[in-house]
Amino acid sequence: MSSADWQLTGLAVFAALMFALAVWVLFLRKESPERREKRRRNHVNLHGRLADGILTDVDADTLYYTYSVAGVDYQTSQDVQALAAGLPAERERLIGPVTLKYLPRYPANSIVVCESWSGLRIIINKETVFK
Repeated sequence: MSSADWQLTGLAVFAALMFALAVWVLFLRKESPERREKRRRNHVNLHGRLADGILTDVDADTLYYTYSVAGVDYQTSQDVQALAAGLPAERERLIGPVTLKYLPRYPANSIVVCESWSGLRIIINKETVFK
């Protein structure tokens, strides 16, 4: 084979690899926001540190809480729509002290509850939440 044939073959292989990469990025890497949030919760649960916080308010799908890490106060919320079945109907009973998990490198990324862990200080229906 001549060098032109090798260059053409290399170009064809490169184009095929680029096409395969584009298909993977466009079709296989798309993730729903719900799935991304579940992955985030599980990551914080596995790699997070524990801290104490105060659950200040609740509504139908959101827990609002505050906590302090290394002298910095955080006021944030967590969407619990996907976990709502395991939370009590009277959500105002949850207001008060909680334990939370946060990522040491990014303390603003925190959770109060996930599929396999809860920092709520009241008994919840574990069979429903921890599937």
